[in-house]
Amino acid sequence: MNDQTEYAATLLRVTVGAMFLAHGLLKLLVFTLPGTAGFFESVGFPGAFAYVVTFAEIGGGLMLIAGLYVRAVNLSLLPVLIGALYVHWGAGWVFSNANGGWEYPAFLIATSIASALLGPGKFALALPAFGAARAEPEAA
Repeated sequence: MNDQTEYAATLLRVTVGAMFLAHGLLKLLVFTLPGTAGFFESVGFPGAFAYVVTFAEIGGGLMLIAGLYVRAVNLSLLPVLIGALYVHWGAGWVFSNANGGWEYPAFLIATSIASALLGPGKFALALPAFGAARAEPEAA
């Protein structure tokens, strides 16, 4: 990858990570976990999923921002985004519609897949014992 692509991958990784972190913290600090669980139940998901999703978004967001296991984290968070797409599907396309549309979750699915395909980019941390899991060798 050339430097511009590496920087673009970094920008995408950090912004997707920030989005996941912000949504997880919103569920935890604003809606509260019991409130989020109630919402999940109101749309047909088990309330316990709220706890899993919240901590997956917070942990996954932090890992993406740091650049740890970018491909695996992005792909493992796809079910969260697909669930959001399902919840908002009936509200139409535009996310500003009542109850939000499916435009934003669909966009986030695409950006997460793009980030997974591109990898960590520049300025990504590597765990000492697992550094090979983060970086791929350069093509000759």
